[in-house]
Amino acid sequence: VAEVAAMEDAQFADFKARLLASPIRCECYNTFFRKQRVVGDDVNMPALRTYTEAALSRCRQLGGSVAVWGSSASRNVAEGYSREHAWQQIVEFLRMAGEVAGRNGMVIGIEPLRKQESNIINTGAEAFRLVHDVHHPNVKMIIDFYHLRVEKEDPQIIWEARDAIVHFHFANPEGRRWPRDRGEDPMYGRFFEMVKRIHYRGGISIEGRGTFQDDAAASLEFFRRELA
Repeated sequence: VAEVAAMEDAQFADFKARLLASPIRCECYNTFFRKQRVVGDDVNMPALRTYTEAALSRCRQLGGSVAVWGSSASRNVAEGYSREHAWQQIVEFLRMAGEVAGRNGMVIGIEPLRKQESNIINTGAEAFRLVHDVHHPNVKMIIDFYHLRVEKEDPQIIWEARDAIVHFHFANPEGRRWPRDRGEDPMYGRFFEMVKRIHYRGGISIEGRGTFQDDAAASLEFFRRELA
């Protein structure tokens, strides 16, 4: 999101023209923010709204349907700051973002992040609670297998949050790499069992270390086997 939002008008117009001439679309986005803050005394809600409106309008023009909000720097809670107030600030931001997303035919996907990156919303269960607190049809959640494994969360959360999940991120937790084989991690099987159990039909993005040239064929075959 941030990369698209930062483009000059001419650069965006050129990028859009090249993309729309291709057979693919940019359907899902990460990195919602790079510099903006959602939590703290320096939150500027009018500026957040202006940014979100411009950014999601562009994402939609490129074929977007989901904008993932992880962006740990935007939400980390400073020492001594009220966590209850931080939670309410997040709810306020997401309700606003949900309204903007709705007008653009998109959905916001809350991403739980491991504690090494974020000190709030670390598990799928917490993201699911947040979805309920926000209570907006265009604010849902995602599950990232890498963060789920680092936080030792049971993939059962996929079943519990099944109606709220709009996307998945995936990486081999050993080195946070593109996946290649079921033997890499003992939880692969249970994870994909849950994905299939909820009859999921959305996207799964690899978010990890690797290259299309070296890893894409093996990763594609991996997903085909696991989702068969």
